[in-house]
Amino acid sequence: MSEKTRSGKSTKGKSTRTRSTASAEDKRRYYERMVLIRAFEMRAQEMYTRAKIGGYCHLNLGEEAVVVGLMAALEDRDYLFANYRVHGYALMRGLDPGAVMAELFGRKDGVSGGWGGSMHLFDSDARLMGGYGIVGGQMPPATGAALALSYRQKPGKEAEAVMCLLGDGTAAIGSFHESLNIAGLWDLPIVYVIINNRIGMGTDVEHSSAEPELYRKAEAYRLPSRRVDGSDPVVVRDAALEALRSAREESRPYVLETMTYRLKGHSVVDPAQYRTDEDKEEVRANDPVPAYRDKLVKGRVLTKKRAQEIDDEAEKRIDEAVEFADDSESPEPERLFDNAYSTEVNNAPAGFPGDSVVSI
Repeated sequence: MSEKTRSGKSTKGKSTRTRSTASAEDKRRYYERMVLIRAFEMRAQEMYTRAKIGGYCHLNLGEEAVVVGLMAALEDRDYLFANYRVHGYALMRGLDPGAVMAELFGRKDGVSGGWGGSMHLFDSDARLMGGYGIVGGQMPPATGAALALSYRQKPGKEAEAVMCLLGDGTAAIGSFHESLNIAGLWDLPIVYVIINNRIGMGTDVEHSSAEPELYRKAEAYRLPSRRVDGSDPVVVRDAALEALRSAREESRPYVLETMTYRLKGHSVVDPAQYRTDEDKEEVRANDPVPAYRDKLVKGRVLTKKRAQEIDDEAEKRIDEAVEFADDSESPEPERLFDNAYSTEVNNAPAGFPGDSVVSI
């Protein structure tokens, strides 16, 4: 039975599914983007083992189709809030691979001047409002941004919207429920996307959530929701377009769940020893990059020769990105406390290890 919202709108079954109009050129372009993300992430993993990247580093390996599909649906005018698995999204929002790699290296030419690192990529011009290191930390500010939009615009096709990315583990914490509740009460133009890679850190969804079909949690707040296959960027794009239409034209928040696989551990340093041999085999068999390539080749959308050329071009671009990052300078140590506050603050920290302590 279809429930009704307080305004009388149905939460399920009302929206007409967007019919795919992806051209052959669209599909080839999506494959190019997936390959670029794959090449970047593989090189980031290598650079981490070479100690050129420090701190935490979480990769989009296995989620490339989801990244490309979501960003193909998002307009330049829209705002994107991400979690800490953010590299691929930054690339797809138009950020230069060299500047992204330099940020991972902690260099001055990075997208955030070396201040953010892997988890905190940010670019206001691209309306990439940051990756957030705290699980669920992105949801309250993303919901607040949608509230701001609701004050300054009317619903319609040209309205701005917010997309908030989250992992499956985030669907079990308080800010998830608080954000959905507020968005549903106030009819905010926001799409929450659950990237379900089946394992939140080291525990699979079936053992961490009483409702493992995570999109169904939206029903508690009478929000429209849907789960889709995350292995095909066109499928993801069409679902995201439907969700964004709901947010823009009806001011109805939407929860979209994309089912994908995490090829590696939770982060670069996670050996994923908790995964069974059967699980590892399933992951390898569902790697979206070769699967999508094979699909396009079989459909005569792409030739094997052109696919190899695309792969080689991506590797070359990432070679250049690493070279750019290597050549970029490191921030000066005396700038360590810059940007800690937006304005000057009395008695702000300015000391370094080894400095003499002045008695007052």
